[in-house]
Amino acid sequence: MSQLRKPPMASPLRPLPALIFSSRWLQLPLYLGLIVAQGVYVFLFLKELWHLVTHAANFSEQQIMLLVLGLIDVVMISNLLMMVIIGGYETFVSRLQLHGHPDQPEWLGHVNASVLKIKLAMAIIGISSIHLLRTFIEAGNIGMAGKTNYTETGVILQTVIHTVFILSALGIAFVDRMSAVVDKEH
Repeated sequence: MSQLRKPPMASPLRPLPALIFSSRWLQLPLYLGLIVAQGVYVFLFLKELWHLVTHAANFSEQQIMLLVLGLIDVVMISNLLMMVIIGGYETFVSRLQLHGHPDQPEWLGHVNASVLKIKLAMAIIGISSIHLLRTFIEAGNIGMAGKTNYTETGVILQTVIHTVFILSALGIAFVDRMSAVVDKEH
């Protein structure tokens, strides 16, 4: 008669390693705070959507486009928050135990710090792209009193910052790829 095998018990950690390992739970209030920030973004989205719907007849096509880009921006920032909340918690605090759950995000099955960095960099580039597109749309109003908050220097600086984000993401991806090659060789 076969006996059921119990999984091996983990040996208890010494006090200092146990304290250090337990300190990961100090990040929990940070993730809970990001959930509150997510709620603020939902409120902002609904407020802007209501503004768009109730004033659509009075807005020009450019104004509608700028408001829609603002809504997309809020959604992209919200997506970034979700990646940080879910991916960060799963990577640095504790497993969510979502395996087999029908709503488990596809990327969560293979998330680690490296994957999270690349996803975050891509999300930041997406957000920056929306801001830059809004700037380019409004650039035609530069120099017109009260029409825009942008200056030529501001547009150039925003373009440079966006380019730096892209170069940084490429650098992160390159280093990650090199690390993967080194890991395979060892």
